Amino acid sequence: MGDTYSYQSPKQQPDSQSGQTNDNENEKSNSVRRKTILVLAANPIESTRLALDQEVREIEEGLRRSKHRDLFKVEQRWAVRTYDLRRALLDVEPQIVHFCGHGTHHSAAGSTTDASRKLSVVSEEVDEGGIVLEDETGKATLVKGQALTNLFSLFKDQLDCVVLNSCYSEAQAELIVQQIPIVIGMKREIGDRAAIEFSRGFYDALGAGRSIDAAFEFGCNAIDLQNIPEHLTPVIKHRNC
Repeated sequence: MGDTYSYQSPKQQPDSQSGQTNDNENEKSNSVRRKTILVLAANPIESTRLALDQEVREIEEGLRRSKHRDLFKVEQRWAVRTYDLRRALLDVEPQIVHFCGHGTHHSAAGSTTDASRKLSVVSEEVDEGGIVLEDETGKATLVKGQALTNLFSLFKDQLDCVVLNSCYSEAQAELIVQQIPIVIGMKREIGDRAAIEFSRGFYDALGAGRSIDAAFEFGCNAIDLQNIPEHLTPVIKHRNC
């Protein structure tokens, strides 16, 4: 079985001399346990408009209102280009990376999106899946699964989880999980509503102190509760020890 990660509230330990809580120790414990979530968003021009602002708002709100809100810090990066991705990982040093945007699987060039988060227009033959970021002009550029995996492998000592909230990202998840303990992807197309509901349920649960595995189940259930027939689309992968 793979690793299970749970972010629990630090327990206050009484001071051995006075019986009072040792504030310095608690402050140190909170500092050590605090997790940074890096949210990466990209919605290139010429691609279907996604409600990424709503998704990010739900992530922040779910954590802000949670009882363990002090254990999490959210950093956002928008209109992400390839080098923005690298720089954000270096600068933020996150434990969780959440990508929201378009994704693709093997197909011919020139495919277009519908209301889901699948491939936007790219100018190349797609010989493997990947995520769609932006170039210098705001147009779509594909980051292939293996290149993405190679980048994340450089941060494998700090990353606990990667969430790819984009279409057809299961293939990328299977590659990335060879380097990162837990990776969440989508086995097929996922619509905007389902993607947002998954994020809402996932981060509500994570903020409540549930494990990543449990939070994943809450995310899937959040889709189901809204009668959206996509609750089986998200998949979770664990690195083999």
